[in-house]
Amino acid sequence: MTITYTGEVATCRGFGCFLKLLLRWRGSIYKLVWLDLLAFLTLYYLLNLVYRFALNEAQKETFEAIVAYCNSYRDLIPLSFVLGFYVSIVMTRWWNQYTSIPWPDPIAVFVSSNVHGQDERGRVMRRTIMRYVCLCLTMVLANVSPRVKKRFPGLNNLVEAGLLNENERTIIETMNKSFPRPSKHWLPIVWAASIITRARKE
Repeated sequence: MTITYTGEVATCRGFGCFLKLLLRWRGSIYKLVWLDLLAFLTLYYLLNLVYRFALNEAQKETFEAIVAYCNSYRDLIPLSFVLGFYVSIVMTRWWNQYTSIPWPDPIAVFVSSNVHGQDERGRVMRRTIMRYVCLCLTMVLANVSPRVKKRFPGLNNLVEAGLLNENERTIIETMNKSFPRPSKHWLPIVWAASIITRARKE
């Protein structure tokens, strides 16, 4: 999950504000790369100690020849171009995944502008449609995110959160018994579509 320090940056005053942000652990680059850095430094100093203390002169010359051979081919690979291309692909894929997340906000605006009625029935229809949309999104995210799965491990947790009613939980459980393999995240959208169809007829 992304940890943002935007508020602290905006309100920070005086000398050393940026250095304070660099010393943060949660959401920092250090927390992300410390294991890789530790593995790299361990291998580097292991090779260094082997070269200095475990090899004789002939073996050191062989090692230096291997290093010189590898160094001669280093310039043949356009490393900056390859890294830039790789980072571009990774960021494009990440951004495509992010923009593919079906946020419920546009659907809420669409439902509020198209499902009319100021009475109690119209209000309940709009709220139920949006509850089904949020339920569907939560069920999908529980399939792909360990944190959401930890928060909502079963249907009872969805009932406790107010996203699912008892009768709807019974329907999903019955469907899971009949067809256990595929996920039933699409079922709330079917219910929402039936409510929209009914509202359009009315």
